[in-house]
Amino acid sequence: MQLALPFIVMLGIMYFLMIRPQQKRMKEHQNIVTNLKTGDEVVTTSGIIGTIAGMSDKVVTLEVSKNVQLRILKSQVNQIVKGQIQDLPANA
Repeated sequence: MQLALPFIVMLGIMYFLMIRPQQKRMKEHQNIVTNLKTGDEVVTTSGIIGTIAGMSDKVVTLEVSKNVQLRILKSQVNQIVKGQIQDLPANA
């Protein structure tokens, strides 16, 4: 019994410091992915910025420049930016 209590306390601490925050992040990401719509400006996990030109169940078509479109997995969309990113000059 003396060894069980510290072990249980350690498991509880590990849950609140590691597992619960990860579950929260996963839930937030799932919320972002389910609320995507055409016209949203997004950033992918690889850092690609584009506007959603089309979608299917698992694939998003991003327009990253005029007449340049990429197909990516919907799950790879990291965030919706809503005009937070300014265009950089071409030589930057």
